[in-house]
Amino acid sequence: MIGRSGNPTLRDSTFERPEQYSGMNQMTIGGTVNKAFITLIILLGSAFSTWMLYFDGYSVGGMAVAGSIIGLVLALIVSFVPKTAPYLVPLYAIAEGVFLGAVSANYEAKFGGITLQASLLTMGVFLALLIAYKTRLIRATENFKLGVFAATGGVLLVYLASFILGFFGISIPYLHSNGWVGIGISLVIVIIAALNLVLDFDFIESGAERGAPKYMEWYGAFGLMVTLVWLYLEMLRLLAKLASRD
Repeated sequence: MIGRSGNPTLRDSTFERPEQYSGMNQMTIGGTVNKAFITLIILLGSAFSTWMLYFDGYSVGGMAVAGSIIGLVLALIVSFVPKTAPYLVPLYAIAEGVFLGAVSANYEAKFGGITLQASLLTMGVFLALLIAYKTRLIRATENFKLGVFAATGGVLLVYLASFILGFFGISIPYLHSNGWVGIGISLVIVIIAALNLVLDFDFIESGAERGAPKYMEWYGAFGLMVTLVWLYLEMLRLLAKLASRD
């Protein structure tokens, strides 16, 4: 049985029976890597365009909100209807890139150099965990998967509660503070986000071994991108908290 992924976009049920697909119609790890690279290039291009608009003096706040909403809608559609992935994932990358570009530019304006640091740290964590996974220094056992899944669910619930309470002027203590407790919370969330990469690697590898349909390469790339975006944003928040203490 394919293991559980902490990433809510990657679920066991998304893989169909492998005997329905063969040869060129099957998902491969190499194909998924290529799709992930294409998705990343699209996202970075969209983010850079929004970034340039911000520093050229244009207001990108509305674009950020639109990008986040469109990205969320597309993500939900792809999550529940994986066959749409080849068509919607590139659009998701564009929308998410607009959102990330605006957010990154805003952080950069406040803390110069922070986006480069967050990008390098995100890439470093990705490569380190990929190597650890390939060399089996880290194994995605069932207990490991369940633990990360539970921790990820807990973080999502806290963020959801914070979002809802914000409408009533209530904030969750320490969650957004730059005190050492707040920094510790951000560090824990970064670790949880990073560990989701291990589950994503396992999920993609398992799909390829089972001969999942070819369109699942786009779906696997989508799930991996969701985790990387989350990790990058958490890196930004952590670095911003540290920088604001100087």
